[in-house]
Amino acid sequence: MSKAWKRLEYNIIGDQRGSLVALETCKEIPFDIKRVYYIYENQKGLTRGMHAHKKLQQVLICLSGHCTVHLDDGENKESIELDFPHKAIYINRPAWREIDMSPGAVLVCLASESYSEEDYLRTREEFENYIKI
Repeated sequence: MSKAWKRLEYNIIGDQRGSLVALETCKEIPFDIKRVYYIYENQKGLTRGMHAHKKLQQVLICLSGHCTVHLDDGENKESIELDFPHKAIYINRPAWREIDMSPGAVLVCLASESYSEEDYLRTREEFENYIKI
């Protein structure tokens, strides 16, 4: 089975004034965006994430600083460094994620659905039982 995630790299439009990355629903983002949130001012040394989703699709982009995203879909494991704002990760099915952020990092998440607590797998045990289905 293929991984539950894919690395994305977006085109940079730039000149002497700076850089710009344009993202459109169903083009660079492979779904309709229903929710956007971002994480910042993370406490040093504390890991974020530590959950999975049943159906939600997400694109993660580190806009400032750098983040290491540790992913596990039950068959594949990978740690991906997001260190430039034109790099992203697309997560398209259940994958346990843990995220380490540098001081000053800003991580934005584009989500395919509105918030639903029922979609979360909050413990590693719950995730492992779910993916055996």
